[in-house]
Amino acid sequence: MRKLLTAIGRFVVGLFCRVGRFGIFSWTLLMRLGGARLSHVVQQIHFIGNYSLLIIAVSGLFVGFVLGLQGYYVLVTYGSEQALGTMVALSLVRELGPAVTALLFAGRAGTALTAEIGLMRAGEQLAAMEMMGVDPVRRVLAPRFIGAFVAMPVLATIFSAVGIMGAWFVGVEMIGTDGGAFWSQMQSAVDVWHDIGNGFIKSVVFGVAVALVALFNGYAARPTPEGVSRATTSTVVVASVTSVSRPPMTPARATARSGVAMTVMSGTSWRSSPSSVVRRSPSAAARTTICATPSAFLSLSRSKACSGWPNRNRM
Repeated sequence: MRKLLTAIGRFVVGLFCRVGRFGIFSWTLLMRLGGARLSHVVQQIHFIGNYSLLIIAVSGLFVGFVLGLQGYYVLVTYGSEQALGTMVALSLVRELGPAVTALLFAGRAGTALTAEIGLMRAGEQLAAMEMMGVDPVRRVLAPRFIGAFVAMPVLATIFSAVGIMGAWFVGVEMIGTDGGAFWSQMQSAVDVWHDIGNGFIKSVVFGVAVALVALFNGYAARPTPEGVSRATTSTVVVASVTSVSRPPMTPARATARSGVAMTVMSGTSWRSSPSSVVRRSPSAAARTTICATPSAFLSLSRSKACSGWPNRNRM
């Protein structure tokens, strides 16, 4: 029992010490970003972004294929297949784009940064810089951090754009969904500040987190081959957990977004309530009520509120 308590105490103390060292390292790095040269920053942006572009684009394309195919089969059940573009765009821009890009970024660029810094530590190159009066934080770490900070939002944007194009190819070109409804509903439902801005902020935060974790693990790695390999593995694990650990969408915002995703026609105004989203058309006789909550979906066949639901067999 004593050995177990000793091991737990040693683990907790070591965890707090590592968190403290990470905080000191992050503060020191952020305070010395101004000394990075522009040429070094551009070189790191090219290194990080160029080598991650292919895997980001290919992954985004196949994620768009899957979203387009599965989203169509879900939406066509309720006669809302024309809302495919809205569903794919909101899913990619708000959630999947930044999160999946951060995971791929951690696995590709994060491990490369950790291995590079760890090998420089093992080869005593960082110690040699200190002996020559060169600050390794400003010369080595700061340009890589700025490069990751700049490249991550760009890669997330490319991922979302390629994913939307993949969903368009599957839904419009292969399945036959109306292309005009696909793009018009997406344009009317996606908000620049609440949706695109939200995804941009997430990608920036994920880029900062992944870059700090990768640089810290490489800088604090033991100068041995085993130490560098452990640091690389730790970078992937910690950065991946950091990328997927985020607060969920607020209930009110999620309800509104789910209602917008179930739209059938574009060019109309919407008002949402906790139980339904009502489409208001210029003609009062053409008003249609679309249930947007899971409970409303379950009671779809027997609910009077959904009497205006489009006929599935109209095609």
